[in-house]
Amino acid sequence: MAKLGKRTRAAREAFAGKEELSVEQAVALIKSAASAKFDETVEIAMNLGVDPRHADQMVRGVVGLPNGTGKTVRVAVFARGPKAEEAQAAGADIVGAEDLMETIQSGKIEFDRCIATPDMMPVVGRLGKILGPRNLMPNPKVGTVTMDVAQAVQNAKGGEVQFKVEKAGVIHAGVGKVSFDEAKLVENVRAFVDAVAKAKPAGAKGTYLKKIALSSTMGPGVSVDVASASGN
Repeated sequence: MAKLGKRTRAAREAFAGKEELSVEQAVALIKSAASAKFDETVEIAMNLGVDPRHADQMVRGVVGLPNGTGKTVRVAVFARGPKAEEAQAAGADIVGAEDLMETIQSGKIEFDRCIATPDMMPVVGRLGKILGPRNLMPNPKVGTVTMDVAQAVQNAKGGEVQFKVEKAGVIHAGVGKVSFDEAKLVENVRAFVDAVAKAKPAGAKGTYLKKIALSSTMGPGVSVDVASASGN
């Protein structure tokens, strides 16, 4: 068995025997235990009572975190003419049409969010096998296929987080940085949990929010009391 480093061992000891904490307790513990040389991301993982293989149990959506993510989001926009100019003026990092498609096909993906005007979807559609698995495919349900590209770019840059349930019924996302104030992290966590709760699909049976855990990028996870995580 690999020998644990001092930092990892200390973090595990700090978390030992602690579970089903309130959001406030979990955030305080994660902040106190984070010791990496960079500003770690605080990550949330939610286990949902759904089977996403069934269309009526798919969970996806978007939430604007009240205090942002602390992450610089690179945005690519598929648009032409005035809409391309609008996207650039709003701060998009990459703007293009067929040229952007060819760049992506060559394997160069230098963005975290992809937005498109509706008329560009026939072009973007050819990239489904590349963008789909990376959860980068523009989708009207989360506001990334839109004529209001300026607003979409501003939302992406301003702390908007997309979520989509994976095969095992798990959703995970970054909800801030360990350098954030505890109160701001707690507020972000509750906003994210509430957004996922509101996205409950019609086909979900039984317990929907089954388990919630928080962690930092390099730290162990801690389970959070589900009732405590809801802002409602």
